[in-house]
Amino acid sequence: MKPILIQAATPQEIVLLEHALGSTALVRTGPFNCAEGNLANQPVVICAGGIGKINAAAAVTAMIERYHPRLVINTGCAGAYLISGLSVGDLAVASEECLGDEGVLTSEGWKDLHFMALPTLIHANRLYHNTIPLSKHPAEKAMQLADYYGVRVVRGRFITVSTCSGSRQRGEELARRFRGICENMEGAAIAQVSLRYGIDCLEIRGISNLVDERNMKTWDIPRAVEAAQRFVLKYIEEMDRPGPQAAGNRPVPQAERTA
Repeated sequence: MKPILIQAATPQEIVLLEHALGSTALVRTGPFNCAEGNLANQPVVICAGGIGKINAAAAVTAMIERYHPRLVINTGCAGAYLISGLSVGDLAVASEECLGDEGVLTSEGWKDLHFMALPTLIHANRLYHNTIPLSKHPAEKAMQLADYYGVRVVRGRFITVSTCSGSRQRGEELARRFRGICENMEGAAIAQVSLRYGIDCLEIRGISNLVDERNMKTWDIPRAVEAAQRFVLKYIEEMDRPGPQAAGNRPVPQAERTA
């Protein structure tokens, strides 16, 4: 059976998942360390690839080339935009990832890659510029699972940035430009590489902070990454199991409809 690849940026974002593995083997894949094991009888590979798009793309490429996974799960923490309605400790699932920095800054303001006629990816005869879609079925299954267990999850567009937003004004600008709900530093890279290889990708992040005037005293990274990892564990436990959450035709949760 092909494994599930779980990738995050930092060890803190995967520590609970690694502890949950059955018998663990630590493996070196190129320049990256990963852990092999089983979760709920599913073969799993877990990797902390490093901060930012370059590290993320390099790590997920190395892991895909070696393991040929059935699914890539990108997890970790994110900062939520004020307009999203998300709170610290909530979970978010990506419907699409947006490259928030790629473009050109002109005298008339910032313009995207479509304006520049420079696609970031050409795949299956389709041009992708700043927006990278994530697989629908895994995301919908995650939302059904959250609804079934009463977990607060919002699904919507994520924005990947190299320079994090440290002011309310910048957060509002990005949220308005891309209609995004939260930002991170790796997601679009992992989504794009997965799309290029034709592998389903699911992104689940815990909200560690609101994008406002930067004040880390209001952040709670441990709470965010614990919530995300516990949900990923539950998702893997349930992903191949028929049950109410998989087959019940439940209504779409309100959070998803309004994200």
